[in-house]
Amino acid sequence: MIIYNVTINIDESIHEDWLIWIKEHIPQVLATGKFIEAKLTRVLVEEEMDGKTYSVQYRAKSRKDLEAYYREDAERLRQDGLTRFSDKMLAFRTELEIVDEYSVTFN
Repeated sequence: MIIYNVTINIDESIHEDWLIWIKEHIPQVLATGKFIEAKLTRVLVEEEMDGKTYSVQYRAKSRKDLEAYYREDAERLRQDGLTRFSDKMLAFRTELEIVDEYSVTFN
């Protein structure tokens, strides 16, 4: 499994609009069929930058699926956010390979 992580710092002036937009954007990314789930999280560590920071983690079954997303969908889906918020947000992307997973079950 591969996690495609997008970390975004959002200027306070557009935070509410961006949050509405990202909650519409994530289902559009999932609709490509390249990912099996996504999580939207807020980064709790204080940043030197102003604004709020979020992480969106998309889980792909394989590197091949992620590469297909880059090739077939990424540019088109990124464009809307860039058009709306480009001067008020900063994003960077990270690819993570899941090596092993652990969980705790409670009775």
